[in-house]
Amino acid sequence: GKYYLEDPTGFVLMNLTKANFHGGLFTENSYVLAEGLFEDNVFHVNALGFPPPEHSKITRAYFGNINFFGGPSTTSVKSSSKLRTVEQENTDAMFVFLSDIWLDQIVVLNKLKELFLGFSEAIPTCFVFCGNFASTCYGEDHIDVLKEGFGKFVKILKEFPAILENCRFVFVPGPSDPGPAFVSPRPALPTVISDVVTSVVGNAVFATNPCRIQYCTQEIVIYREDIVTKMCRNCIQFPNSETGTIPNHFVKTIISQGHLCPLPLHVSPVYWSFDHSLQLYPLPDVIVVADKYDPFSVEMVDTHCFNP
Repeated sequence: GKYYLEDPTGFVLMNLTKANFHGGLFTENSYVLAEGLFEDNVFHVNALGFPPPEHSKITRAYFGNINFFGGPSTTSVKSSSKLRTVEQENTDAMFVFLSDIWLDQIVVLNKLKELFLGFSEAIPTCFVFCGNFASTCYGEDHIDVLKEGFGKFVKILKEFPAILENCRFVFVPGPSDPGPAFVSPRPALPTVISDVVTSVVGNAVFATNPCRIQYCTQEIVIYREDIVTKMCRNCIQFPNSETGTIPNHFVKTIISQGHLCPLPLHVSPVYWSFDHSLQLYPLPDVIVVADKYDPFSVEMVDTHCFNP
């Protein structure tokens, strides 16, 4: 196919046959830096790369304490000395992230019971459970299956009162959970499902996908989507293994693009009015990409990105 380089002033046809692709997963709709020769109304690209990522400290140096992250505060709490002191004193704080919690599977429920038993002596600050919350789609019975599964989850949780009372629980819906199909961002699970948990667990939050957590001065972004596979499938040039692993290429891409889903709309539709929820500017401290891809952990420009 033909690819064009486009900006607000116009577009130009590109010839990529001799292009040297730098690290990253290059997809349509990406911001790129292209080097080459313009001849016969065609831009012959010699090298193609992503814009260099901007460190969050540099961003904040320009914009001061403006709150880009979200939340009730009008100013960013990133520079709060009081919160930083609390964070440094609370050295035992711990977040636990899990993905694809299939509550319709007895094996998963038994493993959750083992998990809570293991953490009963060292209670985490927060459990973050990401969908999908069922192993398959049950059609018109899907909501009833989820209600039953969450009911069993609550029954297990009641066996560990210390965790129930002292820990927070965040539930992030997956791409196959009830909600708009294949569109980002996704709303929280319907209250007809969440009420099964919130009526018993006061510290439970059913969040959107993606969602954001502010722990003291730490900014955490959580996104449950099989985005790595989508980007690999739709990149115009699959990266060479010599230039790095797929997780490294993926993390470089979303950080350089400043967006969780830098894909064309026909591949991954986005609610345009809520696109800001997918943006990564300034860069957060932690990005959790709950993906079906193999677990990975990559750090870049002081941003830690991992797949649980």
